[in-house]
Order: sequence, then C-alpha cells, then structure tokens
Amino acid sequence: MEIRTIAPDLSVSPQLQPEDVATAAAQGFKSLILNRPDGESVDQPSREAIEDAAGQHGLKLRYVPVIAGDLKDADVTAFSAAMRELPTPALAFCRTGTRSATLWALSQAGHLSTEAILDTAEKAGYDLSGLRPRLEAGDKLAGNVAAPAAGYDVVVIGGGAAGIATAASILKRRGSVSIAIIEPRAEHYYQPGWTLVGGGVFKREQTWRQMGKLIPDGVKWIRAACAGFDPDHNQVVLEDGERVGYTILVVAPGLKLNWDGVEGLRETLGKNGVTSNYLFDMAPYTWELVQSLKSGRALFTQPPMPIKCAGAPQKAMYLACDAWRRRGVLGDIDIEFHNSGGVLFGVAEYVPALMKYVEKYGIGLNFGETLVAVDGPAQTAFFDVTGPDGVVTREARAFDMLHVCPPQCAPDFIASSPLANEAGWVDVDSATLQHTRHDNIFGLGDACSAPNAKTAAAVRKQAPVVAHNVIRSLDVQTPNAVYNGYGSCPLTVERGKIVLAEFSYGGKLDPSFPHWMLDGTKPTRAAWFLKEKMLPWIYFDLMLKGDETLAGPDILPTADATRQAETV
Repeated sequence: MEIRTIAPDLSVSPQLQPEDVATAAAQGFKSLILNRPDGESVDQPSREAIEDAAGQHGLKLRYVPVIAGDLKDADVTAFSAAMRELPTPALAFCRTGTRSATLWALSQAGHLSTEAILDTAEKAGYDLSGLRPRLEAGDKLAGNVAAPAAGYDVVVIGGGAAGIATAASILKRRGSVSIAIIEPRAEHYYQPGWTLVGGGVFKREQTWRQMGKLIPDGVKWIRAACAGFDPDHNQVVLEDGERVGYTILVVAPGLKLNWDGVEGLRETLGKNGVTSNYLFDMAPYTWELVQSLKSGRALFTQPPMPIKCAGAPQKAMYLACDAWRRRGVLGDIDIEFHNSGGVLFGVAEYVPALMKYVEKYGIGLNFGETLVAVDGPAQTAFFDVTGPDGVVTREARAFDMLHVCPPQCAPDFIASSPLANEAGWVDVDSATLQHTRHDNIFGLGDACSAPNAKTAAAVRKQAPVVAHNVIRSLDVQTPNAVYNGYGSCPLTVERGKIVLAEFSYGGKLDPSFPHWMLDGTKPTRAAWFLKEKMLPWIYFDLMLKGDETLAGPDILPTADATRQAETV
C-alpha cells in the first residue's frame, strides 16, 4: 500500500484492497474517499467490500467516483464537500492515486498558489503540471478547457509485451526518438507462464517483473491510465484529463477479460472449485484443485473467439489429466471439454496429435456449448447448447472442478474510441498494422483487429513490423514492413511434451525450425524444453529488449506492401 501525504488532513494512494483498510485505520486515518467507479477493472474490489471493511474498522467512507479522463466540476465539488464533512485525516484513492491527487489540486485552486499546488503534488509523486493552465485560470475543470499537451515523437499505449517490445525495437533503429509509454500498472506479467503455474511446473513469482525495470532506458514512463483519444489533434487523454501529444501513436493495451460475461462467475472465482489460469492470482488455485481432486467431474470451458491463445483452455486440461494419470486417479474423474466453437483446434494439421491425448485421457468433447452462468455454492455450470438445427437450449452440469476461460473483448476505452472498428478492436491493416483511417497510428497485440491468433509469439513478430513502419512514418515515408499473421501455441499435452503449433494467416503452417529438428505436428520433448526453459528467456532478455533474432520484419517495395495490405 503506497500512501502519499498531500496535506495534514489528506493522503492519497493507489487502489486499496479490503485488507488494506485495517492498515489505514492502524495508521490513524478516520475516513476513506473512494474516487474509482465500481467495475472499472477485474482486479478491483467492489465498493461494498471496501465499505464493509471500513465499517469493521470504524472508518467513514465517501464514494466520489470519477470516470477516467472525464473529471468534472461536480466531482471537485463533491470531493471538497467530503473533505469538509468527513473526520480527518482522510485517505483518498483510485486506480493509481492520480485522480485523487487531481481532485485535491483542483479543490485548492483559488486558495493556494499554482506553484504551491504543483510542488506539493510533485513531492507526493504526482506530476500534475498539465493542470497549470486550469489552475492559473481558476478553472475547476469544467471539461471544456484542454491543457497544452506534452509532446513526443512516439507515444505507446500499454506496457505489456507489445508496447515494451515495440518501444525497444524503435530505439534499436533510432536511439534519438523520444518515446513515452502510458501504463498505470507497476507489475508486468509473463502471461504464457500461467499455464505452467496451473500445471505445477512454474511458481507464480517466476511470471512477473517490476514494470519500471522493463521500460527501456530513455523511454518516459507515464504511470497513468489512458482514458481516450483525440486523433484530430494528435493527443491522448489521460485519466486526470491531462493530454499527451504525439507524432506517431502506437496502441497496444491488450484486451479485457470479461468475467461479468458469465453470470455468477466473478463471485465464485477462487472458491467452490472454480478457477482460471487467465489470472495471476488464480493459477496456483488451479494446481491446488488438481492436486486435491481424487474423483468427481472436472469441466474445462472455452468461450467464443477471439481469445488470448486459443489453445490455453485445453492446455490446462491436458496438464491436469496428466497429473491425475500420474497419481493413478484419472479413471475416477469424469473430464469434459465444453467449447463454444465447432472444432478442437483451428489448424487441422495439429488436431490428430491432440485427439490421441483426448482419447488417452478419456475426455468428453462438447462443441457448440457456451458457459453462460455458474452457481458456485451449488457447484453447477450452465451452458447454452446449440443443436444441429441451430436451436439453443440451456443445460446444467454439476462439477467438482471448473476451469474457466472467460469471454474476451476490447478494453472499454478502445471500443468506445474513434480508433475502433465495429467489433471494438483497433482498426488496422492486417499487413502493415497501420490504422485504416489515421496514417500516424499503429496497433498491435491483443487489441488490434488483425485476424491472427492473439499470442505473445504473434507480438514478437508484430513489434519489429510496427517499429520499422513507425520510423518510416517519422521520415514521412510509406510503411513497407509486413506481418504475415504468424502465431504460435505450444500445446502442453503432458508434462514433458508439447505439440508446437505455428501458423500464419489462413491457418498456413509456419514452423520456425526445420522438420527434421522439430516436427510441430507431433508431441516432442524438444518443444517442452523450448517452452519451459527458452521462451521465458527469449521473452524477457530478447523480445522486451528489442532483439529481433528470428523475428525480423519482411520488407517489401512500397507498392508491393500496399498490394499485400489490400489482399491479406
């Protein structure tokens, strides 16, 4: 818990968890001011949970929610009223603390000098210099005055694999480019490792790093959330209303795990036998359930596409089955795979090898079945089942273990932006990854509209393409690096063996190694070694540092690049 003192009667902090409330009370705080709207993020505790914890420890709570990037006069007024009416000292918090600090700053306009307000915020770790014109004008952020934007050659939205790798690759090409990465999180996750955490191979701690240690040297880290875009003025809008200007914008925020897309799921995650390898905090629970289950029914689900790594839902299943086989209890467990789609895997060449394991483990395959609700206490899952005639019926299945892959979509601030296509994704050309309507914007990673598999391996090939084309655009030249849709899915069919699926647009096989060295259509120990030992190193020490070994972009003559973009 990072508590930062702003004034004798007020401190601010990033998101509090219910267990942090006891610490706040022990440190002498009398009140809490919650400035983050409910449901803004999947890892965010509810207002009710914070309110209950506050009540248990004798703290007053005031709810003053502020929508990121849309802080209004009424919000400042409500915050000022809370400060007058609540017992002090008070602790205000939001996602990063920025909105809370901004509310305080604007509430002091006309009472303290602009310099005093900005200096105080800076000492607390918040750079609010973008508010200077508003503070000096006495404008309490009515929403119609925009601060002059700080400017960079390149602004990158997102500090995940795509954002950091692209920034690093740009600097490898031209070290003089000024770059800012906008990312609110302090942690960076190696998400491909969570399958192995859920399979008892990795420890959770192996899959994360401090964000600040991964941001490339020379890149400005703006620790704030992006709230919106103003492409007509080459600006992005941050959660506190500040604007950041760019010459080129790279959009790579990842996607949204829509836990609320399945009724009752959020409430039961982490208990009642319900788990998911799609969460850092939940993958260890998967392994706990696998170890403890001796008999009963285990369900594994896959939602409609697109999702991160289409093979991940069945990876969890295969590793669980292998663990049960090794313990001699596999025959006592009824295993079912419920897939919204109609096939086991989208590239047919890999299906025979997978089917051998389906038969070996005795897995029941159920296609055209979408998880729509979970009753955790009753350990019952509900599926919408589409029959051969297209008629949908609702069916219930009892379970002892349920591994869920949640529905997935574009982040809200992307889907509602002028950068999105009709489906909500960043609308890019599938070859050059340049935006279809704004020539100085590029998109990659899970949030872009390119019809490739959403995997870290895809990002490894996309980042060099975007980096090359960004430099071309800075030089007022036409982008001529193209992405062929490469993606990879190491399907962990048992502990020690992997079917290494590698493919490009249209499901075309696209292996990285000669057939005699590694046949990806068959389970091999070599592919397991690659997954367990090599890929984390490739990710952290090559990809995130701009090393493009075996990932350099294909460069075509400009005219050919244009034709390729039109036909892919």
